[in-house]
Amino acid sequence: MNSFQKFTLSTLVISTLFSACKKDDDVVVQPVKSETVKDLPADPTTSVGANGQPTSTGKYTFFSFKNGIVASTDSASLKWDIGFKATTIITNGGTSGSGQAAAVVLNGIFNEITEVPASATFAQDSKTAFAVPTGSGNGWYSYANGIISPTAGKVILIKTAEGKYAKVEILSYYKGAPTTPAATDAARYYTFRYVYQPEASTKFN
Repeated sequence: MNSFQKFTLSTLVISTLFSACKKDDDVVVQPVKSETVKDLPADPTTSVGANGQPTSTGKYTFFSFKNGIVASTDSASLKWDIGFKATTIITNGGTSGSGQAAAVVLNGIFNEITEVPASATFAQDSKTAFAVPTGSGNGWYSYANGIISPTAGKVILIKTAEGKYAKVEILSYYKGAPTTPAATDAARYYTFRYVYQPEASTKFN
């Protein structure tokens, strides 16, 4: 046996031993990072009616944490995770979709939530309630003086249509994400940040 054959054989033996000793739970998880979506239209105004009031589409805007905005024609598929219409956020599960999606709203700091808490109780949309509660003070926003304002310290955890996890923080409900929105600013445009974990992990770092 020449020296090259000896080297190859030794390498093969070491690799085999390493593989045999490697635990099944030693999964290499790729780093994930925060992404920001700006001015996602959520049932935006399409025209002004005869009475001078805005007319909207009445449709949801569907979003996938993996691929971005999803066409409304795919609403019956697993291609989307959450949908936006005005202040309502739906998930692709329960009565709203065919996926596994569910959600829970947590009190906490976005950057400090580094994994899905074991105590988190996810819910799916139902006939009586959405997984992300609607109404001022009930979920992610408050309403006062004609302004929708994201509530500080509210983070939405999402179980996606495919059973993965994401965390979301709504930053603004107005086009351009003004620091101090006015009642005259164009509404129903979401700016939010999120971290999506595409692997079989509940960790966000």
